Amino acid sequence: MSTYYPRSKDLTRTRKSVTDSPPASPSPTEKSYRHERLSRYDSTGESATDKPLGRTSSYTRRETRLAALNKQEQDSTTKDYKKMYTEALHENERLKSRLQDSKQELAKIRSQLEKVTQRHDRISERSTVLESEKREKQALEKKVSGMEEELKILTELKSDNQRLKDENGALIRVISKLSK
Repeated sequence: MSTYYPRSKDLTRTRKSVTDSPPASPSPTEKSYRHERLSRYDSTGESATDKPLGRTSSYTRRETRLAALNKQEQDSTTKDYKKMYTEALHENERLKSRLQDSKQELAKIRSQLEKVTQRHDRISERSTVLESEKREKQALEKKVSGMEEELKILTELKSDNQRLKDENGALIRVISKLSK
């Protein structure tokens, strides 16, 4: 037993050193252990294990607290999931509406682009038509100017022909007078 006794003294020293010095940053499990340790003492400072009835009530209170904490954690995670789900739904709806707006804007832009393309086609057709009309007009103007020159030449030829006829008539009269 003498070998067992020194060990228990070492264990109590270790326990005291652990309980006397709080950790620098307690983990969640260490916090719950400290909470359990503190809950073992009542307001008078006596250990709840010293009282035979206090032990069961302390245990029941502890179990009740743990159950309440677990329920709160479950509720908070459930609420968090519900909240996250509703936020995701809300975000999804918002994105759907933005997508719908973008689709409408895209359709509007496409129709405007189609109108501009049609106008451009009409303008290019007009310009093609105008250019062909210009070419036709130039060709007709050349024809008209050629015909006008032909008319001038014809009028000159008619006048020359008339003059020659007059001269020919005069020559015929002169020859007929000379031959008589």
